Amino acid sequence: MSRVPSPVMAFTAGAIQGTDGARGIVDHRLARRMLINEVRRGRVPMDTVCDAHPELIRAARNVGTETQTECPICEEVNLRLITYVFGHGIGPQGRCVSTAKEMRSLNARPEDLNAYVVEACTECRWHHLLRVLPVGGRGRTRARPRS
Repeated sequence: MSRVPSPVMAFTAGAIQGTDGARGIVDHRLARRMLINEVRRGRVPMDTVCDAHPELIRAARNVGTETQTECPICEEVNLRLITYVFGHGIGPQGRCVSTAKEMRSLNARPEDLNAYVVEACTECRWHHLLRVLPVGGRGRTRARPRS
């Protein structure tokens, strides 16, 4: 009797590395929680985490999406989310995405791109990378793993 591997058993190291066509979300919320706890305990100085680049703060003010989450450091204002997309054909500085329409357009591209979602506080300049999402890669046929 031949056994067919279950989908769980078919998971490979290539899926993590992206070599078998699989692309996934990388979530940094655990690192965020750890860093906030270290700041609150006094083990990490505030000036080392409240050092966002002026361009990031400008983008947060002008095109960032305000959240309902209060800044975990200064507890003065709500955080804002900014999304940057990087990849082939985007340019070395990436692109700050400010509208859903622009994101849909990037997602329709054939190239594999990555979107970096960053939270920022416009008051104390806290910032943290929340997640990295795959964008684009549409219209391409991906190699299927052999059975």
